[in-house]
Amino acid sequence: MAKTAQCSMENQLGCGIMGGIFNLRGYMSRKTLVPALPAKPSKPQRRRSVESVLPLPDSSLPPPKPDLKPTRRPELAPAGARNSTSHQKSNPMRPSDASRSSTSSSSSSSTNEKKLHKESSGNHAEHLNNSKDRVRSSSGNVILKGSNLGNLKQLGTSSLLLEAASTNPKPRNGFSKVHTNGVMGNIIRQPGDEYRHYPNLASKLDPEGLKNMGNEAYKQGRFGEALALYEQAISLDPKNAVYWGNKSAALVCLGKLLEAAVGCEEAILLDPNYQKAHVRLAAIYHRLGEAEKALYHYNYTGESANPKETARAQALHEHLRKCTVARKGNEWSSLLKETHSALCSGADSAPQIFALQTEALLNLQRHQEACEVYSKGPDFAIESCTKLFGLATSSYLLMIRAQVFLVTGRFEDAVTAAQNAARLDPGNKEVSLMVKRTRAVSSARISGNLLFRASKYAEACIVYNEGLEYDPCNSVLLCNRAACRSKLGQFEKAIEDCTAALVVQPSYGKPRLRRADCNAKLERWEAAIQDYEMLIRETPGDEEVAKALFEAQVQLKRHQGEDVEDMKFGSNLVLISSNERFRHFVTSPGMSVVLFCNKAKHMQVVQLMEQVCKRFPSVNFLKVEVEDHPYLAKSEGVSSIPAFKIYKNGSRVKEIPGNNRDLLEKSVKLYSG
Repeated sequence: MAKTAQCSMENQLGCGIMGGIFNLRGYMSRKTLVPALPAKPSKPQRRRSVESVLPLPDSSLPPPKPDLKPTRRPELAPAGARNSTSHQKSNPMRPSDASRSSTSSSSSSSTNEKKLHKESSGNHAEHLNNSKDRVRSSSGNVILKGSNLGNLKQLGTSSLLLEAASTNPKPRNGFSKVHTNGVMGNIIRQPGDEYRHYPNLASKLDPEGLKNMGNEAYKQGRFGEALALYEQAISLDPKNAVYWGNKSAALVCLGKLLEAAVGCEEAILLDPNYQKAHVRLAAIYHRLGEAEKALYHYNYTGESANPKETARAQALHEHLRKCTVARKGNEWSSLLKETHSALCSGADSAPQIFALQTEALLNLQRHQEACEVYSKGPDFAIESCTKLFGLATSSYLLMIRAQVFLVTGRFEDAVTAAQNAARLDPGNKEVSLMVKRTRAVSSARISGNLLFRASKYAEACIVYNEGLEYDPCNSVLLCNRAACRSKLGQFEKAIEDCTAALVVQPSYGKPRLRRADCNAKLERWEAAIQDYEMLIRETPGDEEVAKALFEAQVQLKRHQGEDVEDMKFGSNLVLISSNERFRHFVTSPGMSVVLFCNKAKHMQVVQLMEQVCKRFPSVNFLKVEVEDHPYLAKSEGVSSIPAFKIYKNGSRVKEIPGNNRDLLEKSVKLYSG
């Protein structure tokens, strides 16, 4: 009991790894997630054979995610209907006698209903009394369509069997009309369509039968159907811990770990000695990064726990402890290492570990990697995280989310995330600083952009500086300040800002384009060409970048003393007229694509090459007509035409059939990089 109380208190205070990081006060959650359990029994009770449960799913395998279609809960006739109909069976009556016996039948059914109400559980009675689709007749009977009037077949003492649905059309309201051959005063209910996916469900509507059907679906990997069947069983018998445990197993296989944890907790609440539920809940907590809770449930099961899994949970606990120490000491490389070890130890769905790894990468100025790691983490709702992990951890998750939004330029979303973090943990200084930081950066971007559009570049530059004081490595503000400095003629400073932005976000296109433009204005043609070519590879259809690249290439050739009179934009498709001209192109630095074809027969292939060459203006495309230059085809080993050959820096690197455009584009993009 002491361990249980301690675990409950830790959950309420948001303790664990985030509790070690933040200075917390006594936040009390509304509901303790780890229920209070009795002392560990010396010999766990043996469960009945009928309550067999499924083996634990392998957490190392990726959980399947079949389409889960919600199934309506089955509806039962009230207890009074069973007694009344059995009475009618023993004392048959003519339809004309129904009105005379209605009073006595009602009083008899009322008495029997009271007796059954006392024997049934409170939850079951409430379910029966609150059934929305039940309609009582004047005689107190509810009769299912398709059954013999006045009779309900019974299985054992309590289970009901629904007979097959009638082929008569169903009205919109779900009830059939009163037929002329029906008993006056009885309303005949037509079964709904909630069982249409399960043809045999009508004959197996006892909860144990539903559980068995769910087990079969589970074994066949149809976890969505299994979940629906277990939920049906729970609706009929909500006090059965095995049904809750099986539901949890199906949820784990569907990847819904938070819901699975709730199912296990419910099973343990109903049966504290339910060993498999403890083991399954421990495995779920392990994957969620809650090492202390996992160890608690592993230890409770005693010899039932797998020693290897317990050892893995202990290793995870040690990695999390080292994460806490590394973060407090701002040792970001160590934190990155320990988070990687924690993920490898089985905590593959732990949001706090992904957040710690993201924070480490952000502080190491590896912003692009940080965003990639953050996107791989689980996307749990903050409300669910608050219930399971506590206020401190949930606030920390929101704080890291705000930092990621700042990096990606989603400043308004960053402000919202930081404010939500402050609401969960209003006294946390680190969170308060994050709120201030996001507001300052967002305000600087908005004000600076307005000034830039008004051509007030110096004032805009000052405003961007103010925002960068709060976030010195923000690539968006650095890129915006570079634009201001470029307009002011400060090309060297603009290049510095663009380079700083690319260090933290290498795939950010705007600073690369601005840096290329500034280098071109400074007549640093080679540096400009390098950035333009990278942009062309990322966005091959950008004509503006293609023109800028062509202009830089022309200027470089002119600077090197080469003849550029015949160079025109879009003229990278060259018709080979001699062996010397062919050798000049294929042996020059850079890349050339040569088409060997017949000019009369292969016009479509020529058109294909014309389309591709427009996407890669920095690549030379050559056309060799083999009927005019058969010696070139022979010397280059062309066995069939049409055919493409790719040359790079004087070497032949690849041959492609002439009718494969996709392979041609992929190869040109690959070798031009």
